[in-house]
Amino acid sequence: MEKQRVGIVGLGRMGSAMARRLSASGFAVTGWSRRPPEAPVAAEMGIALAPDLAALSQVSDILILALIDDQAVNAVLDALAAPTIRSRLVVDTSTVSPDVLRGRAEEFRRLGASLMDAPVSGGPDMVMAGKVGLYIGGSETDYRRFLPVAEALSDRIHHVGGLGDGAAAKLVNNMMLMGLWQSLKEALMLGKKAGLSADRILDILSGSPAASPAFKSRLPVIRGETEAVGFPVSGAIKDARVVRDLAARLEVSTPAISASLASFEAAAAAGFGQADLATMVRLVADAD
Repeated sequence: MEKQRVGIVGLGRMGSAMARRLSASGFAVTGWSRRPPEAPVAAEMGIALAPDLAALSQVSDILILALIDDQAVNAVLDALAAPTIRSRLVVDTSTVSPDVLRGRAEEFRRLGASLMDAPVSGGPDMVMAGKVGLYIGGSETDYRRFLPVAEALSDRIHHVGGLGDGAAAKLVNNMMLMGLWQSLKEALMLGKKAGLSADRILDILSGSPAASPAFKSRLPVIRGETEAVGFPVSGAIKDARVVRDLAARLEVSTPAISASLASFEAAAAAGFGQADLATMVRLVADAD
């Protein structure tokens, strides 16, 4: 069966990685971004560039959104809501509120198109290795249509339910990670006050049952051995605010997220907004 043509909306770190991975996997990929790469870069990525979203829609069967926030996703959906979207599947991989796509589903159904959410768990390097997690919300028909694309990107594909459920699952997953970094920060603060060195604490924790893969993968950042950025502090702040706002709407108390958000905001205020999110913990490890 002929592969679906894929359009990528948003060619930032994640969108570019998905474009490269899908192109290398044999998909015909076209991209569009507010700040598009230069033509030679696009050629090196193995993708074509569309001049606008209408043109991208015309040459794509599946449109993948990789955007920063609710506002950006809604703006793109506004632009895509035209006759050219008929028969297309629009898949949002952004980390946004579950309400975003749920609120647009009927509009796109009337246009003859489908919406699906498939937020990504993992960074660009994991995308390129095909090792990210995908939390998919949408109909079984749309899921099956998207599955060959999903399998090129991920070895952890979860079809968790209907539209918006993928976004909800991603936020729940993010909550656990946010709590991890906050707990690690507090453990370092307490351990140092009790007379332990930061290195000793990290040695103990990295070999304990508390040592998650996320923790182990970011030990070089926490120890100050690398300035590599897997996901920035600014992104963690945005994601934590999405969780906070959804929890407030649903009347769920999330004190751990409030504490984590405050810690990330403090790191950004100290000038580390574009550093890796684990820098929030490193600042405590480095402190006297």
